[in-house]
Amino acid sequence: MYQNYLITGATGFLGSAVVQLLLAHGCRVLALVKNSDPLIYTLPNHVAVFYGDLTDKESLRDFFAAGGDDFCVLHCAGLISIASKPDEAIYRVNVQGTQNIVDLSREFGASRLIYVSSVHAIPEKPAPETITEPDRFVPDEILGDYGKSKAMATALVLEAAQSGLNASVVLPSGILGPGDLARGNMTRMLLAFCRGRLPLGVKGGYDFVDVRDVAAGVLACTERGKAGECYILSGHYASIQDLLALTASLLGRKVPRLCAPAALASCAAPIFEKIGQLRGERPFFTPYSIAVLRSNGIFSNRKASRDLGFHARPLKETLRSMILWFQEQKLIPPAR
Repeated sequence: MYQNYLITGATGFLGSAVVQLLLAHGCRVLALVKNSDPLIYTLPNHVAVFYGDLTDKESLRDFFAAGGDDFCVLHCAGLISIASKPDEAIYRVNVQGTQNIVDLSREFGASRLIYVSSVHAIPEKPAPETITEPDRFVPDEILGDYGKSKAMATALVLEAAQSGLNASVVLPSGILGPGDLARGNMTRMLLAFCRGRLPLGVKGGYDFVDVRDVAAGVLACTERGKAGECYILSGHYASIQDLLALTASLLGRKVPRLCAPAALASCAAPIFEKIGQLRGERPFFTPYSIAVLRSNGIFSNRKASRDLGFHARPLKETLRSMILWFQEQKLIPPAR
């Protein structure tokens, strides 16, 4: 273990789970947040809070200086977008922000750096071939600006590792589970389904993993991960139809049968995205998200299992925990 743990994205879905796990292990946690972060109030009282902006290197110096002589940096922060044309901020935060973290980790002598990337940074292989950790990350081989930005950032971290920085990368798949206060896309979709406001699903699927297992994988990587190596933290492949059917069974409801063909959803997605923009709402499905659901979502976590002791719990357990959390947050009625 390290004397101090510096974490970015501490109020995010994954970051908050990592913070809770660190505190459970008795670790000293320093969290970087933006002044405008509406979820600052969720941080436990004994977490040391530092204010800064990933894109402004000078604003991060106090945060790194507080690390002392023995500290581990957990870079969980990043922008996620399923929009067809994301704002350029996705590159400023995900790429330049990561470069700033790398530069300051070197300057202040970080003992360890773990970067949370994404499986979206990995080039797709034709189905049914299983996707494993690649030898290199090339943005031009990646679909969508989000994946491209994560590939660029991953390459930066691995280049730094080759130059002596004790850094590793974890690549989670689609993260699900309790505690998503920011309500990411899949959380919003499942919440809408639980409320009876999702009339039909979409054919296609992806790999989903529990946020608590990813948090455990991040911590395991700090101790057991090898410098310059990447680790896929994937869970289980499930179609959207299977995901909704599992949720329905846990709620004691009839299994939904309506599921739009992916080709039809692809045609309709630009319209739904435009309507969402006009209403100031985030749509569940966009051309990019439909393309992801139609892509090869079969990933192997064998390397993480072997080297880190990573384990992914059953998807049904994750969904059960999500439903209980929805109920605790009074987002859906309690079970009868």
